[in-house]
Amino acid sequence: MSNFRIAPSILSADFACLGDEVRAVEAAGADMIHFDVMDNHYVPNLTIGPMVCAAIRPHVKIPIDVHLMVSPVDRIIEDFAKAGADLITFHPEASAHVDRSLQLIRDAGCRAGLVLNPATPLGYLDHVMDRLDMILLMSVNPGFGGQSFIESTIPKLRAVRARIDAHQNAGGSRIRLEVDGGVKVDNIGRIAKAGADTFVAGSAVFSAPDPDGGYRGVIGRMREALAEASP
Repeated sequence: MSNFRIAPSILSADFACLGDEVRAVEAAGADMIHFDVMDNHYVPNLTIGPMVCAAIRPHVKIPIDVHLMVSPVDRIIEDFAKAGADLITFHPEASAHVDRSLQLIRDAGCRAGLVLNPATPLGYLDHVMDRLDMILLMSVNPGFGGQSFIESTIPKLRAVRARIDAHQNAGGSRIRLEVDGGVKVDNIGRIAKAGADTFVAGSAVFSAPDPDGGYRGVIGRMREALAEASP
């Protein structure tokens, strides 16, 4: 159970009081803050940049998980590292040289990962497993919160889990497997059984009504579902 990580996405938070929001989800038991960066170029939406990351960094002690949906990606990596990111992931389609982008992240002192969209093939993982700390599978098409989980992510998760297990069994370093998009209390257990260990949840957390326990209540119910899914 302790292997699982829940990462609320601030894309669904109240931006008028973002400091309060990130403190609230940390107090409610979140393991990471998921930080969605969109450029209105790689994806059809425009969100937040390094200044916002730097602004929330003093408000939380848990890691900030920065997901870059920008193209090109290399220029902005160092900015987010300086702003307080702990982990930076990007889409391979947004980089001219995936290996170099991963090295830039690590050279900046952050953990590094790749993000695969629903239709992105797993071949992008070939030859870079030794540089990865995280693989993030999108279970929606990136750009907007509140979308429904794409079911074809389940077999894709199993396939990526098999790759990670083979890598680790051969002596490779640990790689976390994250899922982002449509993750809710009623499907998080099934997603975990398919191989995920890290779960991004945006609207499922930040839209939780107070009568149901608010943020602490929904994160607690997710942990209960994960406990039931554990072997």
